[in-house]
Amino acid sequence: MFDSIKNLKIVKKLNETISPKLRWLNYSNIVKDKTSPEYIKMVSGVEDIQTTSDERRLEAMVREQLKEEFPNIENMKSYELLVDAVMHNLKKKQLQATDNLDIE
Repeated sequence: MFDSIKNLKIVKKLNETISPKLRWLNYSNIVKDKTSPEYIKMVSGVEDIQTTSDERRLEAMVREQLKEEFPNIENMKSYELLVDAVMHNLKKKQLQATDNLDIE
């Protein structure tokens, strides 16, 4: 019986229009940190944010390059600090490059 109700056009329309609002209301009552990826995922319904996935891919590339250039570096204590430093420098250079663009 419930399966036939789910197939009705009006139920589908209500589900499409109310679902984002319900997600937002539900999550806004639970979480106070509105900058967290969980909050953005809950409100938008998007599983993976493009900038986050790009950053993860870049970090994976940095890790692979470091392992290639310096064998067994992943076993060192300072490996995570080195990865963070390289990522920071890349982001800094990217910001400097975007600041130097003359947008009219």
